[in-house]
Amino acid sequence: MLTSLSIRDVVLIETLDLEFGPGLGVLTGETGAGKSILLDALGLALGARADSGLVRDGQAQAVVSVGFEVPPDHPALRLLDENGLGAEPGEPLVIRRLVKSDGGSRAFVNDQSASVGLLRDLGALLVEIHGQHDDRGLLNPRGHRALLDSYGRIGTDACEDAYRAWRAAEARLAATRDEIALAARDRDYLEHAVAELAKLAPQPGEEEELAALRANMQKGARLAEDIAVAGQLLQGSEGGLSLLRQAARRLERIAGEHDKLAEALAAIDRAVIEAADAEDRLAEAAEALAYDPARLDEAEARLFEIRALARKHRVEPDALPALAEEMAAKLRAIEAGDESLAALEAAVRDSRAAYEAAATILGNLRAAAAARLDAAVARELAPLKLDTARFKTVLEPLDEAQWSAAGRDRVEFEISTNPGAPFAPLIKIASGGELSRFILALKVALAEEGGATTMIFDEIDRGVGGAVASAIGERLHRLAEGAQLLVVTHSPQVAARGNRHFLIEKSHEGLVTRTSVHSLDETKRREEIARMLSGAEVTDEARAQATRLLEAA
Repeated sequence: MLTSLSIRDVVLIETLDLEFGPGLGVLTGETGAGKSILLDALGLALGARADSGLVRDGQAQAVVSVGFEVPPDHPALRLLDENGLGAEPGEPLVIRRLVKSDGGSRAFVNDQSASVGLLRDLGALLVEIHGQHDDRGLLNPRGHRALLDSYGRIGTDACEDAYRAWRAAEARLAATRDEIALAARDRDYLEHAVAELAKLAPQPGEEEELAALRANMQKGARLAEDIAVAGQLLQGSEGGLSLLRQAARRLERIAGEHDKLAEALAAIDRAVIEAADAEDRLAEAAEALAYDPARLDEAEARLFEIRALARKHRVEPDALPALAEEMAAKLRAIEAGDESLAALEAAVRDSRAAYEAAATILGNLRAAAAARLDAAVARELAPLKLDTARFKTVLEPLDEAQWSAAGRDRVEFEISTNPGAPFAPLIKIASGGELSRFILALKVALAEEGGATTMIFDEIDRGVGGAVASAIGERLHRLAEGAQLLVVTHSPQVAARGNRHFLIEKSHEGLVTRTSVHSLDETKRREEIARMLSGAEVTDEARAQATRLLEAA
């Protein structure tokens, strides 16, 4: 809901602050008072093209701010989130537009810089402005299908699910075809590579084990002579260990003769134990570093083959087993390609048939809803002095390239304004007042489904009066029960229906002309409606008639 409008230095408006509420608000004033300036200012805040001519003479810039109250689930808040301008639920949404006298402009949403394009998108979600040059809201054919679905309470979930399933099946088929085609081009290479890998049959971790074995053997070859000499010096009848044992036997006979001899014997016993341990360690080292030239050659040959194959395929040696399985899988896919493609093609045919069935049901529901909507709009035309006009909802099949989750139907509202005249889109109507009345009839029939909750009608009563104006006022009042309406009107019958009444006036002070807007109380409101009835001179009879209109409303 539009809650506020603030204007600074826009054309004839110097300073203006207005507050709005729910229901029907009417704006009246003499011709030329500046009603269009008000709408231009609002349009500027909602993304209209900036024009330096809007800046009041002698001022550096013009500023327009509008405030809205929006529910937490309103699409405008989702749009702001998508653009990184998230607003807290429950807080007012404030849009501000600044236009400089040199033509430059800036836009803000809740005091954060925003693009004019974002303002236009927000404006389309927040406000519908219906007038002679309006090309949004109900005039935009792109929204007609959703409006018809909403009017007929037609659910599209089944069609959406079927469409997604069909497109997903097509995507799987296309991806599989690409994979098979790519694999087929490389079939000879794959067969050779798989055979080569199978022949070598590398195992995970094998390269590291072979490298360690090769290093140990090379080390063993280098250390073998020293280990052998050390063993000879320890072992044998003349080895160090044998000599220690001989010395120990001699000392055993005489160790009791002196303490130092006993200590010497103990030291030799310890040396014998350590020497024996060293002998064991040398034997273990000799075994671990055993050098077998044939085995070394074999290990080196396999190690080099594994490393060469890894370099060839540009992978780590440990990745060769996984590569072999991957290539083998591609070969199997080529061999099983026809069978796989047949199953996927069947899935595409089945899912397409399911989508077409769902779209047909959806189209039938739309055709039935269109007939009801056409009849509902027709009932509203005559009271609005559109008795010669005809309305129809056009449903046409879309080309397959345009099929979507919303079905296969193009929906557009068309009218014929005169007997024998061909039907044409709503936007082709030339008369602004006639167009606004047609929009009103359609809005009443649709009961606002799918539209913005704030609607503005500009001179919807142009060229009509009496019973037609009363019918317009009654329908506006009815429509405002579920939405917020602002109506620029010249009709006292329409003005009397408003919940709030704003008077637009022009004043002159020397060479300065200003436009102002005032919210009217009941007394001033009756006086304004009386002026609308009688003209420049307000008579008692006009005041009495104004009272009757207000009481009837």
